[in-house]
Amino acid sequence: MNTQSHPIRKAALVAALLASTSLGGFVLVHAARADDATPVNPPGAQLLPHALPDFSNLVTQVKPAVVSITNKLRATPAAFEGDEQDGRMPQLPFPFNQMVPNGRQQSEHAVEARGSGFIISADGTIVTNNHVVKGAKTLSVTLDDGTVLQAKVIGTDPRTDIAVLKVNAPRPLPFIQLGNSRDVKPGEWVVAMGNPFGLGGSVTAGIVSAVSRDIGAGPYDQFIQVDAPINQGNSGGPLFTQDGKVIGMNTAILSPTGGSVGIGFAIPSDMIRTVSAQLEKSGTVTRGYVGVEAQQITASMAQAMHLKENQGALLAGVQPDSPASAAGLQPGDVIESVNGTKISNPRDLALNVANIQPGDSARLSVLHDGQTKDMTVKVGTLPNDQVASRDTRNGEHHAQIGLALAPLSPEMRDQLDVPDGTKGAVVQGVQPGSPAESAGLQPGDVIVGVGQQKVTSPAEAARAMRTAMSGSDHSFALRVIRNGQPVFVGVTVGDQDNQG
Repeated sequence: MNTQSHPIRKAALVAALLASTSLGGFVLVHAARADDATPVNPPGAQLLPHALPDFSNLVTQVKPAVVSITNKLRATPAAFEGDEQDGRMPQLPFPFNQMVPNGRQQSEHAVEARGSGFIISADGTIVTNNHVVKGAKTLSVTLDDGTVLQAKVIGTDPRTDIAVLKVNAPRPLPFIQLGNSRDVKPGEWVVAMGNPFGLGGSVTAGIVSAVSRDIGAGPYDQFIQVDAPINQGNSGGPLFTQDGKVIGMNTAILSPTGGSVGIGFAIPSDMIRTVSAQLEKSGTVTRGYVGVEAQQITASMAQAMHLKENQGALLAGVQPDSPASAAGLQPGDVIESVNGTKISNPRDLALNVANIQPGDSARLSVLHDGQTKDMTVKVGTLPNDQVASRDTRNGEHHAQIGLALAPLSPEMRDQLDVPDGTKGAVVQGVQPGSPAESAGLQPGDVIVGVGQQKVTSPAEAARAMRTAMSGSDHSFALRVIRNGQPVFVGVTVGDQDNQG
């Protein structure tokens, strides 16, 4: 998946919810050729009066359903350093506007933080960001007419940064409907509403810049990117279409300063609909799980493993006693489709598996040892928490690749965070300018396989690499454990006669 007001680094993603709206009214003008005698925009040319849309009616219609959220919490001084504990977006300081009392002391003190949200049913159900309500001691919601109501958290989902709140209102509240984000296209007009810097009821407009954007915030990234100005405090606010339906929720911006530079991201409404429905029902989100670690198939990896680039999810690891293990999936397999849906990358795999009801079976198309076969996996439930001195004199050096290898001792296994029982060869040195350095291999990597073949010692690893290089392209894939996680690394040696 994963809070303070100044950016911690340049180009930091600053959490701030986005809202986008799809409007008509474009004027299409064809670009002129270089040799055209008449310019497209001659001096004195006037814009047509309908060139830009008027959003006033839309704003009047939807504004009563947009709310400001005040989060009163208690925090220690460490909480002002942007220290996220749930693993989501640790680089995002101040995802919403924090009002810090003057003269704060080193002891604990009260903090008031403000964000945005929107009402999705007349009974007072509100959707916002998880990071807006995280750590709340009390929550209050301010309606458009100024009414302040106490709110309680129905449920949160840190993996998607979605939260559902509830207020007890004396009357039915105005609400807005979720639209279909799958219909959103780049270039559509969008309108964002929210509470930037505590200025409630603010409206900005722009266009959709891109869809299905992965910004590295979590395993289920599908953000809508917009250029509508979004700032701190917009988090949780809606992104509207012309018909007044929500197609997104403002969540993050890319900014070197902490303010808007025209690159914002919204959680798509289709995801909001699915997650919020589960949170309303049970307070939690249940996702499918098969127990694999997957990685992108890069150009070098495709060459090394004789695969097609960016087609499928390459399994770097299969967790023991998992549904994938029970079904016979192995590291090096490539999942090409799930229940008939094409898989192009690990994110596709995560999204498709997560949407399968635990207990149901998933049909997988898997590439194994160059052959495509169909497999069936009974989907489980995703656990809530899922998301040395080196002496190279004893190392075995494989000169053509540029690696110095050593046995994996029990002491080194503990130092390198390698699972108990793992056997392999430790990379103790990488020769500068070598194929190993070009592939990104690092001292401390533990080689546990060459292609589909397991290796348990430096000698086995060296022999397997020599055998793999006997092919015409001199390329192969190493299965490596790095920082406790399995990963494939593609190595291309090239012309053996030129290697020293």
